[in-house]
Amino acid sequence: MAHLEKITTDNVLAACAITVRPDQEGLVAPVARSLAEAYVQPDVAWPRLIVDDDQPVGFLMAFLDVQWRAEDPTDVRSGLWRLNIAADRQGRGYGRFAVEAVAEELRRRGAERLTTTWAPGAHGPERFYQRLGFRLTGERSGDQVVGERDL
Repeated sequence: MAHLEKITTDNVLAACAITVRPDQEGLVAPVARSLAEAYVQPDVAWPRLIVDDDQPVGFLMAFLDVQWRAEDPTDVRSGLWRLNIAADRQGRGYGRFAVEAVAEELRRRGAERLTTTWAPGAHGPERFYQRLGFRLTGERSGDQVVGERDL
């Protein structure tokens, strides 16, 4: 059964070895970059390895209590920052598991919504996120669209 593990010295190399399909490489940052960002932002980053039968199958990183728009100090959000499911493990429910795990963690912390962003396009994950209850907000974050789901 799939579960999350904290990133440690024992599993960091396994986490960094996770790669997505070649057509997805431009859509999500490599795990090593995510871990570097988590290292410099430890107060907001929540990185986890997705493991099934003692095998790493994916990586997720949530963001916690981030001021979303500089002009609105009351707009604080939490959500899914990164999701990398190993190319040979996609289509087996690990992505859904990851989103639900982040949703549960955010509920535990008192959040009422889960925010994420994704690159639009033919190979992008928009249909995946919409099937999980995300709706487009009409906002953009850089070159990505913003989606939200009520918790």
